[in-house]
Amino acid sequence: MSAIKTPPSNKLFTIGLVSAWYSSNIGVLLLNKYLLSNYGFKYPIFLTMCHMSSCAFLSYIAIAWMKMVPLQTIRSRLQLVKISGLSLIFCASVVSGNISLRFLPVSFNQAIGATTPFFTAVFAYLLTWKKETWLTYITLIPVVTGVVIASGGEPSFHLFGFIMCVGATAARALKTVVQGILLSSEGEKLNSMNLLLYMAPIAVILLLPVTMYMEKNVVGITIALARQDFGIVWLLILNSSLAYFVNLTNFLVTKHTSALTLQVLGNAKGAVAVVVSILIFKNPVSVTGMAGYTLTVIGVILYGEVKKRSAK
Repeated sequence: MSAIKTPPSNKLFTIGLVSAWYSSNIGVLLLNKYLLSNYGFKYPIFLTMCHMSSCAFLSYIAIAWMKMVPLQTIRSRLQLVKISGLSLIFCASVVSGNISLRFLPVSFNQAIGATTPFFTAVFAYLLTWKKETWLTYITLIPVVTGVVIASGGEPSFHLFGFIMCVGATAARALKTVVQGILLSSEGEKLNSMNLLLYMAPIAVILLLPVTMYMEKNVVGITIALARQDFGIVWLLILNSSLAYFVNLTNFLVTKHTSALTLQVLGNAKGAVAVVVSILIFKNPVSVTGMAGYTLTVIGVILYGEVKKRSAK
């Protein structure tokens, strides 16, 4: 009996979707780095607010106008409070990540970001007392060891940038765990597109006073920069749009591919981002640093395999 073949049109659609996912993820990362470090636009909180404004606007268009996914409404004040709490953690993660890019190369940033499974396991245990299998915890050893090795061999190591990047990674893991706790009931579950629709405007409200206090006159400075070089406006628009498309393509890739495919593609994406960033920014790398990053990626792959088998 012959195997059922995937129609060529479906294959092309999936390839296009994955390409868009990679392009938006790597593109926003590299543009963040370029703006905050190379271009000299030293306002990571304002940049994050631009991202969230774009996510709020484009999410509304995608859901309310284009009907890409059905609109899910907030059913209670308690659910709104829960989403606001998630939005706060989300803000902390994105802002910390953007701040870290001012001081760290993308390659090292990605190495630290790969430790997300470690922080997820820690927070899952601390907040829900959820214990993993002993084999799962063993796979986390190379994940953490790799980053320790990479830190020791990183020519562009910066302590504050490192702390911010670890904080961003921890906050990202915390959001995943807290989201599972807060929005666990069937009536409160939201798909990622609807969750972004509600989280993004709340994030803008949270970030506005912080931006005004910590990055005084940033709007005036941006306008002055635009008068000298209007390209900054197009860069901010492109960067903010890509921030939304990261979430959109992630949702679509999750919907149209298997969990295994998503896992493999996710692991490869970090490695591609590292290679592309080194080629573009030409930041110095060491054999020790790359060995550490490789060890972390191997640990993440093993962690994914063990989690998949234990779920069966």
